[in-house]
Amino acid sequence: MAGEKKIFKDQMGYDVTVSWPPKRIVSLVPSQTELLAYLGLDEEVVGITKFCIHPEEWFTNKRRIGGTKNIDFNKIEELKPDLIIGNKEENKEEQIKELMQRYPVWMSDIHNLDDAFDMILNVGKLVNKYDKTAALVKDIRSNFKSLHNHEIPSTKTAYFIWREPYMSVGRSAFINSMMEKLSLNNIFTGMPGEYPSVSAEQIKLANPELILLSSEPYPFAEKHIAEFKAICPNAKVMLVDGEYFSWYGSRLLNAPMYFNTFLNEVSNA
Repeated sequence: MAGEKKIFKDQMGYDVTVSWPPKRIVSLVPSQTELLAYLGLDEEVVGITKFCIHPEEWFTNKRRIGGTKNIDFNKIEELKPDLIIGNKEENKEEQIKELMQRYPVWMSDIHNLDDAFDMILNVGKLVNKYDKTAALVKDIRSNFKSLHNHEIPSTKTAYFIWREPYMSVGRSAFINSMMEKLSLNNIFTGMPGEYPSVSAEQIKLANPELILLSSEPYPFAEKHIAEFKAICPNAKVMLVDGEYFSWYGSRLLNAPMYFNTFLNEVSNA
């Protein structure tokens, strides 16, 4: 029945007491916002961040509560949420702790595809849409079996999310787990942190065969390809859609189709 108190454990191990099913949800993570839209929670989701660009209708019409790392607490207070959904990496710890003093906050912590599946299924339970999330996870698993990664040899790869300074991805980043699915050998997994900063000299010494420039969070474009070719003249440099490499919600459903097109480009280079 509406208003029943239920306790859910989040991916950081916290027990979250929720008036279930929740009726006023604020999402602090773009990937998870898109998942909530996929689950049909148009009325329930009352607040999103300025980076929650999918779906476009929500981005245009939903109340924005600031950025993922710059939350406007006054706007959240006005929305009177009965559930806030965040993520350990995307959101700042001190801001989340402050929100936890006032509202039920469910946090995800995602480093690989299994973590993403766990998040999707648990969010399904949290918002009373478990059957739909179970079907979604089944379909994502099936689609990932179609990857053509077995058709290419392991490729020494550097993936960049930022410039000035150059930032790549480390072993624990979700992007790295996607690279592993594609048989891409991430040359910076030995560096500390999820998103290590590297110099042009370090990139040159690592000698990648393939350099991937993400569309987000830094908007790499055609004009940046020459910059990396100057560092590694023999590397193939490609622009990639960062949402398919880093979003761990319902976007995963179509990621394998994008990855197969990408792998064909790599193998035909």
